[in-house]
Amino acid sequence: MARQAAVSVRGLVKRYGEVEAVRGIDLEVAAGEMFGFLGPNGAGKTTAIKILCTIAEATSGSATVAGHDVNTERSAVRRRIGLVFQEPTLDGYLTAEQNLRFHGELYGMPRRLLRERIDEVLEMVGLTDRRRDQVIKFSGGMKRRLEIGRGLLHSPQVLFLDEPTIGLDPQTRASIWEYIASLRERQDITIFVTTHYMDEAENCDRIAIMNEGRIVVTDTPDALKSSVGADRVQIRTEDDAAAIRQLRDRLGVEAAMHDGMVTFSVAGGAEFVPKLFATLPLRIDTVTVTRPSLDDVFMSYTGRTISDAQADGSSAFLRAMAGRR
Repeated sequence: MARQAAVSVRGLVKRYGEVEAVRGIDLEVAAGEMFGFLGPNGAGKTTAIKILCTIAEATSGSATVAGHDVNTERSAVRRRIGLVFQEPTLDGYLTAEQNLRFHGELYGMPRRLLRERIDEVLEMVGLTDRRRDQVIKFSGGMKRRLEIGRGLLHSPQVLFLDEPTIGLDPQTRASIWEYIASLRERQDITIFVTTHYMDEAENCDRIAIMNEGRIVVTDTPDALKSSVGADRVQIRTEDDAAAIRQLRDRLGVEAAMHDGMVTFSVAGGAEFVPKLFATLPLRIDTVTVTRPSLDDVFMSYTGRTISDAQADGSSAFLRAMAGRR
């Protein structure tokens, strides 16, 4: 018998006045899967997570988490999920153990079970020897591990991680993901993560790429990269506008400016480079060729890189919110 989907969403919409943050998304996450939302800030990822965690109400559409409706069975959903927010929510003046105990009491966990789970979770996140230290003394990585542990304290079926490594240095980000990978090996749990980091999305079994409130494509990271096919070539020249015209007119290649460089996609990028130098009547200062990445997938489906979309999305959101005043 097939296992029930951990998360099921149909036609989900969320509006804030005239701003449509989520625009009719559909998705299904299997039990035990690590599923990711990849997209720039402002794409609607966090808003969708808030609806699934019963923090916000959808304008229309439906969603179930662990078999329970997020609108009509909110308490049942909350008992079955763990949530690590994008912004830190620990009490810095409490100890690690006190933060966990407070969380467990909010969930109505029996005292004996709570004591056992606090010991287990502190061991799991490697903070047993710091259990009586105030959280304010912890590093960013230690705080994040404690927050993930807190989200697991009441043994949820689904753990939501909203940008779990935002604001952390690369080394700490890598260690957090090593911990998340080891967590999956030890517990039968579904993990739903949002991120705008390409390398983090690679850790997921499947990802849904979000842009402007919509899911544009869903598949495994490898399948998505294979679908692009072409290599990405980026050049910097003495006249980038002229280079874009010459690429189109002389080589039949459509290019555009992304990340401050003339960018285009071609099959066999390395073999194409000599043709560039032989054909373009311009000085080429820099050439970069990369194999298809998730950023190339994003650009293939949206016409922009994630960093471009992030900048555009922030500006559009601020304009929309200013218009509501």
